[in-house]
Amino acid sequence: EVRLVESGGGLVQPGESLRLSCAASGFVFNSYAMSWVRQRPGRGLEWIAGINPGGGPTNSYYADHVKGRFTISRDNPKSTLYLQLDSLGREDTAVYYCAKEGGRIVPIYPPPYAYKDYSNGARGQGTQVTVSS
Repeated sequence: EVRLVESGGGLVQPGESLRLSCAASGFVFNSYAMSWVRQRPGRGLEWIAGINPGGGPTNSYYADHVKGRFTISRDNPKSTLYLQLDSLGREDTAVYYCAKEGGRIVPIYPPPYAYKDYSNGARGQGTQVTVSS
């Protein structure tokens, strides 16, 4: 059974940073692309970043509006996915989820980056990020 458990969310002020983690189990982590998605209040699921199994910047992809502020990474031996969130703004307030993709390649998510579930709901319970002064 696929299990994804996010942590690291919280309440921060504009301009501050957070680091989210996602502990994965129940599947061969280094065989799948992974993504972070979020749900802002009153909106649908939005893809924001994805990473192929090889990791590193050349295997990482971002939605335009988070590029340069968020950094996705993975530690395959630890079966853990990360998202570093810097320069947070109020518009980043959302529940953040990690999601297992259906294969080794991050799917293309064109603007407006609506998330598509390619892995039968393999997504965690989410962690709340609130940006407020």
